[in-house]
This record gives sequence, structure tokens and C-alpha cells, in this order.
Amino acid sequence: MEGMNFHVMTLFPEMIEQGLSTSILGRAMERGLISLDAVNIRDYSLDKHRRVDDYPYGGGAGMVMTADPVVRCYRAIEAKIAGIGRKRPRVIYLTPQGRTFTQSMAQELAQEEELVFLCGHYEGIDERAVEMIVTDQVSIGDYVLTGGELPVMVMIDVISRLVPGVLNNQESPEFETFHDNLLEYPQYTRPEVYEGRRVPEVLLSGHHAKIEEWRRMQSILRTDAARPDLMERAVLSKKEQRFYREYRQARETEEEASAIQEGDSKSKNE
Repeated sequence: MEGMNFHVMTLFPEMIEQGLSTSILGRAMERGLISLDAVNIRDYSLDKHRRVDDYPYGGGAGMVMTADPVVRCYRAIEAKIAGIGRKRPRVIYLTPQGRTFTQSMAQELAQEEELVFLCGHYEGIDERAVEMIVTDQVSIGDYVLTGGELPVMVMIDVISRLVPGVLNNQESPEFETFHDNLLEYPQYTRPEVYEGRRVPEVLLSGHHAKIEEWRRMQSILRTDAARPDLMERAVLSKKEQRFYREYRQARETEEEASAIQEGDSKSKNE
């Protein structure tokens, strides 16, 4: 597949360009693996002052982005994409009302050749524009930001890492956090001992099979402790399933014993 093209419809194109032009993504752009087209919605306003907002019908606080500049901006991008023979792109609107962005969604979107992102501001965008051009409504979390630019940068960063060639080490996107719905295992580097804390011996053994097994078990333990919700969807081998069952049984037994001990202690103090 040829490089992926990201198009961002925004009121602050410089924010997008500056935020994504360095480090791994910057190098990927230089190599033509991805491209970034930050388009200023104001350029498509017919108002002499380039105004893109107005008061909401029905009253209420704040302003609403008007439909026409947004739709005109999108149509210019769509024509550009059609001009190179590519299909109508998916248009992603960043909104708290959308589906939560996940690694699996990123993997799905990374298969696209063109992606268009729409950044909202003020109290939102005229619903008619959303109905006319948006294919996906996405949220990066249950909180409110001042605009869609930061969420768009998060999504582009995550998706870009999955584009072939963007990461130098081709194993990285496959074995990092959320692979098989597990969190990543602990990482260590030199020195072997730091302020009395030693690197686990298995990592110094040179035994690759044992190291891989240790890392998988650590991923399971870390996920169970920090994100137990992910464990319901974790992809585990039969050996790993057995390990996890035994671990949970031991934890439950330990918690029961601790509760009994705490109860006895309270009784003695009363």
C-alpha cells in the first residue's frame, strides 16, 4: 500500500503541523510513508471577515461552527483525493459523543489510504454539516477539551505507528502495549543494579524462550492489577490461562485470609 495521507480540517492548522512534524512522525513524512495536510476551515468562509461561527438557534451559551465553511472545506479535500483516483475517504469527527478510540480501531483505520479529521470548537458544529460529511464520530475519553486538535494528534500518532515502515523495529507495533489486549511487560536497561534494585535474573540469562515466557506472565499480572477489564478479552494460550486461574485462586485465598485476620484483630480491640 502507498503512503497514508492524513487531512485535518481545523481552525488552527499550525497547531497540527507543529505537533506532528517531529520525531518518528516527522521522519515518516520525510520518507513519504505518511503525509499531513492541515486545512484551515476559515479559508472556506464566504464571510468577508472569515467568520465561521454564529449564535445557536434556540438560545444557549456559546457559539456554533456554521455548516457551510466546513462542508466547502471537505468538498475541496474530497475533490483532491478523487483527483488521484482514490475512493471517498472516511471522515472522523472528534466529539465526546463518539465511540471510544481503541487500539483495535487504530488497526482498522491504519488500513485506509486517506483519512479526514474534523476538529470542532466552541459549542460544536452545525449538525447538518456532521450529517452530510462525517462517517465516524470518535472520542478519546470521557472529558471535554477546548477543541479537536489534541485528540486528532493522538489518533494520528497511534495510527501512524501501524503504517508499515514508520517504526524502524518491525516487531515494536506487534508486541507493545495492548497486543492480545494485554499491557506491556516491565522494561529494564543498564545498570544491572540501581540503588539496590536488580534487573530480574531471567532477563540476563540469554534464554530467549524463558525471557518471552516471563514477559508474557508479567503482562498478565500487570493487566490484572491495572486494567482487569482487559483480561476479559485477553488472548491467552492454554498454559497462560492455567497460570492466570491459579494466580487468581491464590489471590482470592490470600484476600480471604487477610479479611479474616482483619476481622479477628477488630474483635480483639473491641
